[in-house]
Amino acid sequence: MTSALSPRNYPGDAQLRVRDRLQVSPARAGTEWTQVGWAPAGEVGLAEWSALGRRFGEIGRCSQWWLGDWINYGNERFGERYTRAVKLTGYDIQSLMNMVYVASRFGISRRREKLSWSHHAALAALDLDSQEYWLGRAIADKLSVADLRVELRGRRRVLKAAEDFGETAPG
Repeated sequence: MTSALSPRNYPGDAQLRVRDRLQVSPARAGTEWTQVGWAPAGEVGLAEWSALGRRFGEIGRCSQWWLGDWINYGNERFGERYTRAVKLTGYDIQSLMNMVYVASRFGISRRREKLSWSHHAALAALDLDSQEYWLGRAIADKLSVADLRVELRGRRRVLKAAEDFGETAPG
């Protein structure tokens, strides 16, 4: 059986076309892109400035998924490589392990672009059906991550109370 991250379908898989949407037009001569900043070479028009901001936002929202998938692939292909990933990325091991856990709990086709990685992280420990319910609810109700966590805590209290009384919780 071929996994979702096997070399055969990674990265050519149709689900991984994110890179196509994130193509940044070639940097202008003199534009500076560093680890700590971006400085344009000369004037940038509103349309170009807006497009760059959109791309920067997409990159920021995608990076945890990308790192989780990248490490999952490395683990599958080369064996556990957290020590190397820590050195290469600069992230601490616990952060990388969290990224891997969330990425492994949500296959690429189940990830919701309208929700953040943090929304998915809040739901990662749940079973598949519960994840699907809460993903849909978070989108429909436009729940922030904080609101989603409050809703989850409330649901856990209802389930705990029902369990304590030997009842089945509604819904």
